[in-house]
Amino acid sequence: MGGFKQFLVRGNIVELAVAVIVGATFSGLVQAFVRDLITPLIGAITGGRQPDFSQYSFTINGSRFMYGDFLNHLLSFLIISAIVYWLIVAPMSRLISLLERDKSATSKQCPECLSDIPAEARRCANCTVELVPDSQKPR
Repeated sequence: MGGFKQFLVRGNIVELAVAVIVGATFSGLVQAFVRDLITPLIGAITGGRQPDFSQYSFTINGSRFMYGDFLNHLLSFLIISAIVYWLIVAPMSRLISLLERDKSATSKQCPECLSDIPAEARRCANCTVELVPDSQKPR
């Protein structure tokens, strides 16, 4: 039982639970945004009354296809995806590229063992090969 308690209170599990709760709440918020703001905006632009996408359907051979609800969910998905990309993915990618650029400016690769070593090193700490400083390399 102690192992199970430890598993439940481990940091990753708690963070995942918080992320799921926030994600579900955010999903509800975006669905309300689509239903209460985007859909009426489309109705105002098209000149009609406030459209209710969930009621859009067509019939083939007596089978009714309700495609309107799918449109609502598609709009929600696109909005959530755009927000996640622009507020999380793009900034994190930029941050990672900045960190990698800084890392490459302060480190280099050993020609013998291919490990990362400080740029100013004269000897590799891993394989002890003597290194030629960048200022003495032939051009």
